[in-house]
Formats: sequence, structure tokens, C-alpha cells
Amino acid sequence: MSVPDRSANTVSEVRKGLEGVIAGDTAISDVDGANCRLIYRGYDIGELAGNASYEEVSYLLLFGSLPTQAQLGNWAAQLEPSRAIEPPILKLLDQLPKEASSMGILRTIISALGLYAPDSDERTLPELRQQAIRTIAQTPAIVAAIGRLQNGQRPLAPKPGLSHAANFLYMLHGAEPTPEQAQALDTYFVLLAEHGFNASTFTARIVTGTRSDYYSAISAAIGSLKGPLHGAANRKAMEMLLEIGEHEQVDSYVQKTLADHRRFMGFGHRVYKGEDPRAKHLKALAHRLGQTAGDLRWFAISERLQTAVWNAKQLYINVDFYSASLLHYLEIPTALFTAMFACARMAGWSAHVLEQMADNRLIRPLARYTGPRDLRFVPIERRVAQSAAS
Repeated sequence: MSVPDRSANTVSEVRKGLEGVIAGDTAISDVDGANCRLIYRGYDIGELAGNASYEEVSYLLLFGSLPTQAQLGNWAAQLEPSRAIEPPILKLLDQLPKEASSMGILRTIISALGLYAPDSDERTLPELRQQAIRTIAQTPAIVAAIGRLQNGQRPLAPKPGLSHAANFLYMLHGAEPTPEQAQALDTYFVLLAEHGFNASTFTARIVTGTRSDYYSAISAAIGSLKGPLHGAANRKAMEMLLEIGEHEQVDSYVQKTLADHRRFMGFGHRVYKGEDPRAKHLKALAHRLGQTAGDLRWFAISERLQTAVWNAKQLYINVDFYSASLLHYLEIPTALFTAMFACARMAGWSAHVLEQMADNRLIRPLARYTGPRDLRFVPIERRVAQSAAS
């Protein structure tokens, strides 16, 4: 009896979670885990953090080079009028349940943006860039509106002349931020703007690979970021700090967490073998904001927890750890933390959608089948009940 040749479908090695698998080429960023470096379009993140604005970095990611003064002015002139939320979207925001998660609402609203965009099914690079401009500009306005509506307040229109970061804080709080506050959020946006083929970015590329539209790809990315093993870790990190409450409680918290075999949120990374290169910048910003506010409690808890977890488990902190206290010092509700991640990452997602579409191939990995073979059909009256697979 001949045996069918399944060699074409044979997978010699399964890498669970695709760990270590190179799934494609990209010129957008390099996540160098061995050397703990993060590079955007050739620039080490340390060169950009605190030096380049989010407007400059979003331009860099989408167009491949840092803008000249004239190019930056033109870029800002495109972003500014795109920030205002259209009336139908505002109406939809008002109708959605206020108790829903901010990420669930954001995912729905970004999808709805595509319904009101006349170019939503266009896939040329110029059209995709226009869609990216609109979405990068509007996402902070949408997140601010979600925050205000959940707090029983009406959304605010963006204020002309304010930067991307400053406008978000104005639209959330109703008052212009201090330069220090705007700079801190701007640097946070820069640090989280892009990070290679992470789960949400890869999700966006998979959707783009089917030649679906930009808004579908971004909505799918938001759905991926919503998960607690990805973007929602920053919210969990703040909840951990709130649970600890005082820096004197850190040691007992660490011991109980170890005894209960629970995870420390904001520690460890799938790629970096040492400390996340973004973490030190976020730590410095959180410290500065705490000093200015005259309230170093959350920074003190974080710093003592960082040391205690290192002593107990030799775990390095990641980007989420000091993001938590930084955003808290900016008086951003914890429920919005993951949506803040999305505001920052919108530039990176958009750059990857453009790159995938420019040299597209459907992303279709193989799977190693582990189920039974050669079962025979049994008529329903002769079947014996079997326990359901878990």
C-alpha cells in the first residue's frame, strides 16, 4: 500500500509562539535582544529620547528619515487639522457603554473611522499615508474623549498650536500642561512608537498581507494590544503599585507574590536578555515628575520593588514598569494606560502596514498536526459519547 507523501507539510521543528523565528525583513526598527538596543531607522533609541519630538519620530518611521525644519512644519500642518473628531464618531462614542474597556471602545472607534473614510479601501502608498496621518492624529483625541466620557465630562476639541502630546493632556484635563508634563508624555510616545515584529504589529502585518484595508489592520492590532500579555501589562503594573500602597509594604508583597506563584508585572521580556533600553528613560521621567509634584511615593515604591524583585528572581524591568508611575503622575486614569500605548504605537503600526503593502506576500505559516488520522465515519445512532477535548 502506498503511503501519501506529506513532506511538503512536514515541519522539522516547532517554535512555540514563533520564538526565534525570522518572519520577514523590515527597515523600520531593530530590536537587538542580545545587546539590549532598540533602533528606529538607524537611530538608537537613546539618540531620540528627549531629543526628537513624537512628530519627528512618526515622520521618521513613515518616511525613513528625520524631517528637515520645512518637512516637519509641513508634517505638523497635516497632523493638526486631522485631530478633530468627526461628529458621527463623537456621536458613536457617546452611545457606547461607558463601563466598557477603553481598549474595546478604541478598537470599535478605529474600525468606525474606516466606515466614514471615503478612501478606506484604497491601498496605494499615498492613500495609505493619508489614512495613517488621520489615525495618528485622531487617536489621542479619541482616547482623551473616552477618558472624559467615562468621567462624566464632555469631550474637548483639540487646541491649535499645541504639540501632539500637549494636545492630548489638554483634551483629557481641560487645561494646558506644563512644558515638563508635555515633554514627559512626548518622550513616552517616542519610546513606545515602534518595536519590531511584536504581537500587535505582526497582527497588523498579517491582516495587511491579505490585502485588507488599513483600518482593519489597525483595529486588529488594537485587539492584540488589548491582551494582558502585551499592552495591558502597563495597567497591571500600576494596579500592582496601588495594591502595595507604601514602599514599606514592598518586601512583604514580594514574598507573598512568590509564595502564590504570581507574576510581577513590568518585569522580564521575551527578547531583551538584560534591561529594556527604554526603561531607564522612563525611570528618569517618572522621578522628575514625582519631584515636581512633591510626591515621590509611587517612584519610591517602584524603585524599591525593582531592587527587591532583582534580589529575589534576577528579573530586569521592561518598558511597562516605570510607564505606570509616569502616566499616573500625569493624572491619566489607570483604565486608559493601554490606550496610551496605542496612541504611541500608532506610528509604528502605520509604518509596518505601509512596508507590508509595498512588498506584500500573504503570511501563511504551516502547522504540525497532532490529532488522529484515518478515523471512520460512524452513523449517529451507533455513536458512543466521548469526553470533550479541553
